[in-house]
Amino acid sequence: MTRAMYRVLVVDGHPGMRDELRALLTAANYRFVAAETASRGELEVRVHRPDLLIANLELPDLDGIELIMRARGCSAVPIIALSMHASEAQKVAALDAGADDYVTRPFSAAELLARVRAVLRRAATGTLPSCEIRLGERVIDLARRELRGTARPVRLTPLEFRVLENLARQPGKVIDQDRLIRQVWGSAQSGDTRSLRLCIHNLRSKLEPDAQKPRYLVTERGLGYRLSVDAAEVMQPGP
Repeated sequence: MTRAMYRVLVVDGHPGMRDELRALLTAANYRFVAAETASRGELEVRVHRPDLLIANLELPDLDGIELIMRARGCSAVPIIALSMHASEAQKVAALDAGADDYVTRPFSAAELLARVRAVLRRAATGTLPSCEIRLGERVIDLARRELRGTARPVRLTPLEFRVLENLARQPGKVIDQDRLIRQVWGSAQSGDTRSLRLCIHNLRSKLEPDAQKPRYLVTERGLGYRLSVDAAEVMQPGP
């Protein structure tokens, strides 16, 4: 993929910084898209699926950490966090929320472009986001964000797919309930286990051979949920 094919979304409430990044990225042949607020940025991520998100952590409507968590809950888009502050705690919070890198302002053009190239390169060569996971007759295609491979169409709601996708990105690993809620619904819904349990129940009714004895969507009591799959069921798509 050439640089001109990469769509970079910048979420920043400062017009001057947006203009600076627009000039920098377009000069480097990236396609530039901007949003002034976290809410608009989240919409852009959900609807238009950029190839890279650059998010200022100081936004007019929401904390940038919240934006990163919401973006990570619905997308595997690479994320670079920007901030005027260089505290270790803020860097850790951004990375824990799902950011792939962190840049402190002021920064040089060469540094930012190098980090953009590195993050996009890692995303392009990473195996997990492009893998497919087979659940019996059905296949989760993480790259295309779709469920396919069965004679009987299975329609998932956006929330159901996001829960399934988050579990599928770490097959076999137990995902804490609260973390899963934050990734899918956002931190404002933290602790709302009822919605998560309902979503898991609906997924089991659609995907499990026997919803009463789940094979794939396994509950680890007191911990969370995991997607139980054999190594042979995790595949790389063909060319």
